[in-house]
Amino acid sequence: MRRITVKVVPRAKQNRVIGTVNDDTIKVRLTAPPVDGAANKALVDLLSETWNIPKSRIQVVKGETSRMKLIEID
Repeated sequence: MRRITVKVVPRAKQNRVIGTVNDDTIKVRLTAPPVDGAANKALVDLLSETWNIPKSRIQVVKGETSRMKLIEID
């Protein structure tokens, strides 16, 4: 099990991983708005596609309503 901190920028032009903010935080831009969990779903979809991991193995464990999220990969 691995935990990663992610900083999310919602309502961007495209979904993409920008890079790292510091050694342990990844910055991600998402087209989805931060409404009704849409950004969280888009984040899981993007990480799953980028890292070639099944969506079921990725979950937001902290920060569901925040731009700073803690992601757990099983």
